[in-house]
Amino acid sequence: MSAHESVISGIAGRYAAALFDLMNELPESDQQVVHANIAGLKTLLDDNADLQNLVRSPVISSEEQAAALGKLLEHAGASQLARNFVALVVQNRRAIGLAEMARQYALLVAGSRDEMVAEVASARALDDGQIAALTDQLKSHFGKTVTIEATTDPDLLGGMVVKIGSRMIDGSLRTKLNSLKTAMNEAY
Repeated sequence: MSAHESVISGIAGRYAAALFDLMNELPESDQQVVHANIAGLKTLLDDNADLQNLVRSPVISSEEQAAALGKLLEHAGASQLARNFVALVVQNRRAIGLAEMARQYALLVAGSRDEMVAEVASARALDDGQIAALTDQLKSHFGKTVTIEATTDPDLLGGMVVKIGSRMIDGSLRTKLNSLKTAMNEAY
C-alpha cells in the first residue's frame, strides 16, 4: 500500500495524488506556491456561493467553467501547475469535486511533512484560545504537529466532533442525547 492510499480515496483522491506527485518534482519554493494556490482555491470554493454554483451546475459548459476559473486563477496569480490542474479537472467534467480534491491534496502535503489535519466541527465558532488548546492537546496525544480546520454545525447543539484521518471523536451534545434516547427506548 502506497503512502497515498492510506490518506486518499475516490476520484478526488486520485486527482489529488497526481497533483501531489507533480508538485514533488518542483523546487521547494515552487511547491510552496502550489500549496498556497490550492489552499486558496479551496477557501474560495468553500466560502463563495457563486463559485460553488459555477462548479456544481450541469447546465454550465466545461468551456464556460474553464474560462471563469482560469480568469479567477490568473487574476489571483496562481502558478501554471495549479491553473493546468484546474483546467484538466474542468475539462474532464470533475469541477464539482475541486474542493474535495484540494482537501485531499492538503492531507497528502500534511502527511509528507509528518503533520496531521484535524477537521473540527463545533456548534459555535471556536475562538483562538480554544483552537490553540485543542491543537496542543491533539499534538500531545498524536505526537505530531496538528493543523485545525474548524467549521460550525449548529445541529451539534453543543460540544464538537473531531476527525483526524480515519478516526473520529464525537463529543457532541446531539450524539449524547441520541444515545440517551436509544437507552431509554430500549429500557421500555
